[in-house]
Amino acid sequence: MKILITGCAGFIGMHVARLLLARGDQVVGVDNLTDYYSPALKLARLAQLKPLPGFRFIQLDIADRMAMEDLFAAERFNRVVNLAAQPGVRYSLKNPHAYIQTNLVGFGNILEGCRHNGVEHLVYASSSSVYGANTRMPFSVHDNVDHPVSLYAASKKASELMAHSYSHLYGLPTTGLRYFTVYGPWGRPDMSPWLFTSAILEDRTIDVFNQGRMQRDFTYIDDIAEGTVRVLDHIAAPNPAFDTKAPDPSSSYAPFRVYNIGNHQPVELMTFIKTIEDALGKAAKKNFLPMQDGDVVATYADIEDLKRDVGFEPKTALADGIARWADWYRQYHGL
Repeated sequence: MKILITGCAGFIGMHVARLLLARGDQVVGVDNLTDYYSPALKLARLAQLKPLPGFRFIQLDIADRMAMEDLFAAERFNRVVNLAAQPGVRYSLKNPHAYIQTNLVGFGNILEGCRHNGVEHLVYASSSSVYGANTRMPFSVHDNVDHPVSLYAASKKASELMAHSYSHLYGLPTTGLRYFTVYGPWGRPDMSPWLFTSAILEDRTIDVFNQGRMQRDFTYIDDIAEGTVRVLDHIAAPNPAFDTKAPDPSSSYAPFRVYNIGNHQPVELMTFIKTIEDALGKAAKKNFLPMQDGDVVATYADIEDLKRDVGFEPKTALADGIARWADWYRQYHGL
């Protein structure tokens, strides 16, 4: 198959591309190499992909309508994995326009490309952030998610709604994946594992928000990549039991699905920090702070639908994943 991966120089994109290439698919990767964080890391990820048979890279912005129309028309992809996005809850408070441009305008261009060029299945990144003000645990794809607490979360919820409209109007099979706190080798510098690890090794103080009273469903990158590929192979189909009088947000009469991908084992923030300290053999200096705007206290994924439909669940234990992360971090930085 020929598969488009947008955001291929990103954390998840690189790992999904490697899995698809390893099994013999053709992968066309696109990325605009934005400077939201160091492009050097993105180029280093690309360097892992470029020697692999079946991979081609094209630098472009998914928000560029004409470029995307030309790409889809020229390549005729079988399937698409849209991982290009402006990430980060906190940055959405500083630069909201970046989220509107990439996560909404760009995603609209992806949908149009799929619609007009016979794409069999579109899988796209959503986020656990969509659960917002919902405090019912574990987070279920069957629950209402109409109360986001950040623009980032709102843009991801909007992507799900946009996808459903295309599934309804044009019969385009779409599946949204709500990723839960992804970590591991090649991770982003703005995420907590990198922030904590770099600070600990450099004897700097780490900021611990909400006085450390937080939980996250940390999910290892290899599990995320495998789950994404499994879902890509499981083309979304209409739910014959869908009740229009009591609509379930996770499915539809149209070929539309939404799944959580999380480890289903929420971890206390202080436990997470201790696991990093153990892997590094060094204690952290901590600065306890109040809750940040746009953040949530806890995330916890209900993955029963993913297990039932796709036959997959993450299995990497936190201690194992953090040990691999710490080894990679040291190697990448020559420590």
